[in-house]
Amino acid sequence: MDNIRLILILALAYTGFLLWQAWQEDYVHTAVPQQQQTTQETAAATGNADQSVPQVPAVTNIDGAVPQAVKAAEGKPAPRGQVITVTTDTLKVSIDTRGGTIVETLLLKYPVSIQQPDVKYRLMSRSPDDFFIAQNGLLGAADQEAPTHESIFSVSQSSYEMKEGQEQLVVDLVWTGSTGTKVTKRYRFTRGSHKVDLENIVENASATAWQVREYRQLQRGEPAAKGNALMMTAFIGGVAWDPQDKYQKYDFDDLAAGKLNKEVTDGWIAMIQHYFVVAQVPPRKEPRHFYSKGLANGHYVIGEYTPAVNVAPGASHTFSGVIYMGPKDQEDLAAIAEGLDLVVDYGWLTILAKPMYEILSWINSIVNNWGWTILIFTLLIKAVFFKLSETSYKSMAKMRNLAPRVQALKDRYGDDKQRMQAAMMKLYKESGANPLSGCLPMLIQMPFFIALYWVLMESVELRQAPWILWIKDLSVKDPYFVLPVLMGLSMFVQQKLNPAPPDPMQAKLLMALPFVFTVMFAFFPSGLVLYWVANNVLSIAQQWVITRQIEKQEAAS
Repeated sequence: MDNIRLILILALAYTGFLLWQAWQEDYVHTAVPQQQQTTQETAAATGNADQSVPQVPAVTNIDGAVPQAVKAAEGKPAPRGQVITVTTDTLKVSIDTRGGTIVETLLLKYPVSIQQPDVKYRLMSRSPDDFFIAQNGLLGAADQEAPTHESIFSVSQSSYEMKEGQEQLVVDLVWTGSTGTKVTKRYRFTRGSHKVDLENIVENASATAWQVREYRQLQRGEPAAKGNALMMTAFIGGVAWDPQDKYQKYDFDDLAAGKLNKEVTDGWIAMIQHYFVVAQVPPRKEPRHFYSKGLANGHYVIGEYTPAVNVAPGASHTFSGVIYMGPKDQEDLAAIAEGLDLVVDYGWLTILAKPMYEILSWINSIVNNWGWTILIFTLLIKAVFFKLSETSYKSMAKMRNLAPRVQALKDRYGDDKQRMQAAMMKLYKESGANPLSGCLPMLIQMPFFIALYWVLMESVELRQAPWILWIKDLSVKDPYFVLPVLMGLSMFVQQKLNPAPPDPMQAKLLMALPFVFTVMFAFFPSGLVLYWVANNVLSIAQQWVITRQIEKQEAAS
């Protein structure tokens, strides 16, 4: 029975180690060497780094076309474009007139850190160490011109800014072919939103029909710091959703292997990372082909394209859709597309984490402080499992009182393990004690602890959320390590209330655990440590009361 308890303790310790490793992976990044960075920046500027330009296939093959790499004409670098800036109340977006590609996105309501409130979080960029851009263009027949994301568009001004009281800001980029065919790439920004409407408006001024399709894709490099597959890190990579297969994740190896390759209606694609997402959402009821690929420059692409559309001479056609660039705000994402809120990835414990998030959000809507919200939530958790914990603590109190008799059995039977175990089981049965029940609180808490870890990791609402005094951000470690020390002390007190194991090795292991957990929890988000401290304190209070009651009953009998 003691071995079972030891296994559970080791399981909890290993879980803590995994979470600590995950936290390190999420916040420790490897710098890109300066020489490599300079080389890559030069390549990006000349266009040689971008090898994902779609070839315009023959009309008969257009439905099966997946964007392929092409060479620059006569080995010359692709023409340079002009970078224009668009500023709203939520976004600052840089758009390259070469292809109308979004090459940088700053989230104006999300600082990099509390210590740097004026430095906004950069979600997308052409920086070599964090390359992430959004491309779109048109695919035409082999003998017809079509503007890809390598084509040069013209604009009327170099910067756009949403004025006070202005609800929408429209940015048009125009391309005109040699036959007079015109394409207007229209970005429509909305006040208070991270959702951007994107239209490619085709006007066929030529004398022949134009068969064309639209494609949209996200291209990014793999982050410099690679996670360990055994560690519970926040997923970084491609995701897609469709009514048949629902939410699917594609790591960078999957993207390079082209594992996403299917026809979809009412779906979407995205690249996700810690707290933030960029998603391409087609209109409802319109079919798309989803694809992925790896590029020779080490970048990865996830994209979608439409069926071929026949635009008659003198006619026009508009390809529309949404690109979302911003936080994983579950309410906003759910309003944009079905299943889009699933990018808040709680892992295999979603069944617990999702309700926990809903309860936490409801509590926070009342108290308006995530620290107090976590404390109230801890009280609710303890209330739900009060009776189970009570039963467990009563058994542990009885086990504590039986400790001298257990030691006497050990002295009597010495190395005869079989007779000693039989005698101990008889003693437990006569006393109404169950050694397994003492492990139940730990066993029950583990999935809730891990689920709350994911809620704190993935819920952007807790990013830079303050509590009181020195805790300015519940999503990062306690800067002064006060909470981890309190957690270690509370864990030590709990051990003193529990019956000591008869095995000296187990006793030494238990004595070391508070120190080990204090060190590991020093790097955990302070919100998670706050939950654990509050849970320990409540458990100590409940266990102390029950232990005193059992001792009084034993003394009276």
